[in-house]
Amino acid sequence: MNSPYHPPVKRSVEIAGHKTSISLEPLFWDMLRDAAASEGVPINALVARIDEERIKSPTPPGLASAIRVWLVSRS
Repeated sequence: MNSPYHPPVKRSVEIAGHKTSISLEPLFWDMLRDAAASEGVPINALVARIDEERIKSPTPPGLASAIRVWLVSRS
């Protein structure tokens, strides 16, 4: 059994034509990939949607935090 405890992994994504990097633990990258596949959209598109939602928040968290919260609240 693989341990879920692993340092974050940094990957590049493109949001609205701009590249940015996000650091997430492998477990969250797997969850994000699965969520994008289940919704039939690329990871970049899903991250862009999460980013739009987080920006509308009165106190927007960082993008990586918003992704983690979105993934956990979806479960």
